[in-house]
Amino acid sequence: MKGLYWQQDSSGEEIDFVFLEKDNLPVVRDNYVKVQVKACALSRIDKKLLSDIKMEKEFLPVGREIAGVVLEIGNKVSSFQPHDDVVGILPLDSEDSGLSEVILIHEHYLAHKPEKVSWLESAGTIRDGVRAYTALHYLAYISPGKTVLVMDGASPFGTIAIQLAQHRGAKVIATVYSPEDRQYLERLTPSVGIKQPLVARIIDESNGKYDLTESCLEETGGLGVDIVLDAGVRLYSKENEATSQPLLPHKHDIITLLSVGGHWITTEENLQLDPPDSRCLFLKGATVSFLNDEVWNLSNMQQGKYLCILEDIMDKLSSGIFRAHLDEPVPLYEAKVSMEMVQKNQARKRQVVQL
Repeated sequence: MKGLYWQQDSSGEEIDFVFLEKDNLPVVRDNYVKVQVKACALSRIDKKLLSDIKMEKEFLPVGREIAGVVLEIGNKVSSFQPHDDVVGILPLDSEDSGLSEVILIHEHYLAHKPEKVSWLESAGTIRDGVRAYTALHYLAYISPGKTVLVMDGASPFGTIAIQLAQHRGAKVIATVYSPEDRQYLERLTPSVGIKQPLVARIIDESNGKYDLTESCLEETGGLGVDIVLDAGVRLYSKENEATSQPLLPHKHDIITLLSVGGHWITTEENLQLDPPDSRCLFLKGATVSFLNDEVWNLSNMQQGKYLCILEDIMDKLSSGIFRAHLDEPVPLYEAKVSMEMVQKNQARKRQVVQL
């Protein structure tokens, strides 16, 4: 059985993606389900995380967000039956590549796929949906009337976060880094209900005309933003930091635009706060939380909540509340090239392989 795997050389630096022929799957047992994969979304491999949890291997399976049809079930499976359509995220310790024709997966990593949702949409939305729920519900406790700033709003994650925040009654501000991204967000309207823009204000940082802090304070009447979802931050001034993303906001700018009692949800795992930054957060009673969507798979303590999230994402996708930012379907023979683009952060839309 062939699948796509990530190979690390002896130096630990170069990444190479290769198709390997693996042994046939073992007999289905206990709570495991055999799934015929119809679509698999590609997401970046976090080498540092895998190293931290001691999961470095010579060959690591690629492709974890899958959608497919149940072929067989183990004798203890209670949630699924053969021929059910399912969607889910393979665990970090999975031995199977999602780009295989057939895989084995525990039933607690799967949810039912609605009939009206396509294979590509379900596989391409599931991870960004989990990230958005983790950030807005479990870290920031979003509620109606809040103001949410979504950095890089035209990214696959930003698109889902905007739609979830607006659906929960929040006012959304988003940043973009190109005219194309701005046009995309201007066209982003609800599939159901009143056809009005989902984003109250779009801040285009590509031309340098707008100051992020001033724009957010102006939009909120000087009160500040209640929730900030960043897409990375600059830790130092531009003069002292050589960065490939000069448009990223400085950490002090984000702290300045936060409201009293605000929540900053960051994807910057190496965030460093100086004493003045901490003092400003203290005075505002604001909090900083780190967004790691893998926590659901790293701990089984809240498996029930995780499964509820998966089911709710599919419900919202089926009802038209969510609309994913997907690229054209990728054929299997081009999966290696697409994965290289994803690993280098060169893909602006979610890449989904159609099997």
